[in-house]
Amino acid sequence: MEQKDQSSLLTCENLPSFLSSFVDTFVDFSVSGFFLPQQQQIPQKPLQTHYPSPDRLVAIGDLHGDLEKSKQAFRLAGLIDGSDRWSGGSTTVVQIGDVLDRGGEELKILYFLEKLKREAVKTGGQLLTLNGNHEIMNIEGDFRYVTEKGLEEFDVWAYWYAIGNKMKSLCHGLEIPKNPFHGIPLSFHRVPEEFSYSVRARIAALRPNGPISRRFLANNSTVLVVGDSVFVHGGLLAKHVDYGLQRINEEVRDWINGSKGGRAPEYCRGRNAVVWLRKFSDELEKNCDCSLLEHVLATIPGAKRMIMGHTIQVAGINGVCDSRAIRIDVGMSKGCGNGLPEVLEINKDSRLRVLTSYPLYMNKNQSFADGRTKEGFVLLVPKQGPKLVEVKA
Repeated sequence: MEQKDQSSLLTCENLPSFLSSFVDTFVDFSVSGFFLPQQQQIPQKPLQTHYPSPDRLVAIGDLHGDLEKSKQAFRLAGLIDGSDRWSGGSTTVVQIGDVLDRGGEELKILYFLEKLKREAVKTGGQLLTLNGNHEIMNIEGDFRYVTEKGLEEFDVWAYWYAIGNKMKSLCHGLEIPKNPFHGIPLSFHRVPEEFSYSVRARIAALRPNGPISRRFLANNSTVLVVGDSVFVHGGLLAKHVDYGLQRINEEVRDWINGSKGGRAPEYCRGRNAVVWLRKFSDELEKNCDCSLLEHVLATIPGAKRMIMGHTIQVAGINGVCDSRAIRIDVGMSKGCGNGLPEVLEINKDSRLRVLTSYPLYMNKNQSFADGRTKEGFVLLVPKQGPKLVEVKA
């Protein structure tokens, strides 16, 4: 998600320009290893890239630091109850990435998703999360889209993390905790003094092998194939498939865990990267490379469609290229559009529906309803979109 709404970013004078120039400084040190914490051998769980088709599959777009909108999206699909506990049964959910940036509740969302993952497993469900371009940017130290509240949240995290480490150090027999700030300078060129500690805290938490990146982001996938749907934040090219989807997932995981240096793998950087690509995301179908998409999907056995976030769809979740490209980023976060939440639902028979809270659909085109649900009703929509279902949030 790169719609540049500067009003949601840091407002301290000259700070946005600092954050932009700071990226180059951070990357220079990262590549040299200066900012990397001491590496440790961490047993790696095998990452699963291919999943069988579930009875019910739900896809949720970019969340960008807005906890309440995130919860609204989960409620639309009946995935959480009034106490925010998992109520999705055996549903498989894919969150397409971009939890970070543009909002002040990034850590709260990460913990919320982690809680739901554990609860879902108990009822046969699963919540699968992807890395978006903003996860990659923050691990590399690119903080251009961080908000002031986002810095404050990591400030609080660092305070309590330090207290926890101090308590651990008092316990005999426990390994002495490592200082998460090790190797990070006390100040930075052009950083206002009042933000220095917050920037250091964010680096400490999110750099490769940082406590937050290691716990919440390392086991994210970068590409997933669930049934006949391919999930990726930006998009895939044939060269990415040739390189190997499983290989991409494992290499990104290893990089986040601190064993691959400070820079992300090349296929995560640049306009044609898997987390940045927009060739299939323009709201005008004529501007989408449908022939290229067809070729890419043909190289992935059984794949019928590619489901992507990253680019706000003002008209809501929609499909182009004969619904082979489904775009699910609706800009729901207050930090990047404040759109009404929508989620995509795919049933066992590969039928696609959009669950929406958009109020105009409550009484609009009711004559086109071809089915009823407990929450609302199913509507036929133009060819660019799957079916819509009104859900009373």
